[in-house]
Amino acid sequence: MFEKLKDIENRYAEVERALGDPAQISNQQRLMELSKTHAELSAIVSTYQAYQQLESALKETRLLIESETDAEMVELAQEELESLTVKEEKLTEELKQLLVPKDPNDEKNVIIEIRAGTGGEEASLFASELFRMYTRYAERQNWKLELLNSNATGLKGFKEVVFSIQGKNAYSQLKYEGGIHRVQRIPATEASGRIHTSAATVAVLPEAEELDLAIDEATELRIDTYRSSGPGGQSVNTTDSAIRITHLPTGLIVTCQDEKSQHKNRSKAMKILRARLQEQKESELNSERAETRRSMVGSGDRSEKIRTYNFPQSRVTDHRIKFNSYQLDSVLDGDLQAFIDRLTTADQAEKLKED
Repeated sequence: MFEKLKDIENRYAEVERALGDPAQISNQQRLMELSKTHAELSAIVSTYQAYQQLESALKETRLLIESETDAEMVELAQEELESLTVKEEKLTEELKQLLVPKDPNDEKNVIIEIRAGTGGEEASLFASELFRMYTRYAERQNWKLELLNSNATGLKGFKEVVFSIQGKNAYSQLKYEGGIHRVQRIPATEASGRIHTSAATVAVLPEAEELDLAIDEATELRIDTYRSSGPGGQSVNTTDSAIRITHLPTGLIVTCQDEKSQHKNRSKAMKILRARLQEQKESELNSERAETRRSMVGSGDRSEKIRTYNFPQSRVTDHRIKFNSYQLDSVLDGDLQAFIDRLTTADQAEKLKED
């Protein structure tokens, strides 16, 4: 680890020298790259330098304990040594965390897709509750949520709901939510009082910008319009405003019908399509590594059962990190931070071990 830190310190010094070179001022692209690298390395280098100063203080304190004959001075030095040792352990952990490889998508906005799974209408109602849970979490973070597409049922459930969340580091906070969410409770329609198990799938995609992914709309897309279905209202299902986009090279199909405006539906559908294509592209790039590495928190694949919401026991269990919360109502009201923090820590620990 310390060899790597020394290399980073040397690289940081090179970047600082380059930033001070007047010749770089005329090359704006190069200047931006250097500034970005400088900002990325700054926290690591400052923490490493603080660690080096602490090591010098530890060395001096140990020498003092060995050479000092005054008992009172030795006792004071011993206390100082204990204090410095605690700080050393803390800084070592900070350096380890700073060296964890950064996910390039962490700072992006997200697109979340929730679909009812096994369980019929009960699964649709649960999908609606998950949507509310993420809505409330976004509100707690002061993030903006935009509904992109939905397929509602007659009992206020969702067969499918797709939405975007825009906010600082949204993907880094929500990326571990992807997978199968399971609910265990007595449905309102159950006369005999039996507990049923239903499920909904959640997919979390980093929002892809046009610069991230080039799509030749003229040759790669087929765009169809049709009349919206479902509850609708306010002319939603009386005009041909719904959009279906087919990405011909991959066969991916995206539909959007929530807006009265065909233009708005098209814009939202393109946003979903880009995110799905970006996910597919990254999955292909990482497939070889995924076969040899299985993170403690899973890959976020939709086939994985990641969490169970048990109503009779008011318990929420995350199966990946074996963590239980008995505050089910609070969790469904968007209080997800305890899960997110533990999942982030577990993932970082796994990456450190691997590295």
